[in-house]
Parts: sequence; C-alpha cells; structure tokens
Amino acid sequence: MKVPCEIIVWEILPVIRKEFAKTLIKQHGFTQRKTAETLGLTEATVSRYVSGKRGKIIKLNKKMIKEIQNSSAKISKGDTQVVIEETCKICNMLKSQGFLEGVTTGCK
Repeated sequence: MKVPCEIIVWEILPVIRKEFAKTLIKQHGFTQRKTAETLGLTEATVSRYVSGKRGKIIKLNKKMIKEIQNSSAKISKGDTQVVIEETCKICNMLKSQGFLEGVTTGCK
C-alpha cells in the first residue's frame, strides 16, 4: 500500500513538472537550463521530461493542460514562491478531479 504522499511524489509531481517544463520551453522560449533553474530541477531531469522518458504515468485532460499552461505563464514571470504555489494549485485540482482517488493529504 502506498501512502498518499508517495502517490503524489512518485506519480503526480513528475507529471506536473513535465508539463511545466514542456510549456516553459515551447511557449515561453525557456532553455532547458533556464527551465531547470526556474523549477529547481537538474537539466538532466528536464531533458527526461521533455523527451517523454519521465512523468508519463497520468494522461491529463484538456482542462488540466490549460490550467498548467496558465500556471506556466505565471511561473515564467515569477519567483520560487510562484512555482510552489502553482504546483500546489495544480496538485489540488488533480485531487479534486479524482486523479488521486482517496488521497486527502499532500499540498496545502
């Protein structure tokens, strides 16, 4: 049995970060290096997200993709706190839409 935090860390957070990375690079002109710095990741991790080798457990619907794009726009202009806030916002939206059946803990 996985505890809810494990599900979030191993299955949900990589998906959110992958979508943030892809959007920052494709829509905001970030390099992989700048994306890594912005999201607090390594360049290798960003490379794996962009290539599809990591963060592919969940298929997001169009509404969630749009929300992630909106969050990415805020992240592209913000600081570390914005990354945290937007990540938690998306995590909570995923929980509320049933992506984490039974998960009640995690992001505040």
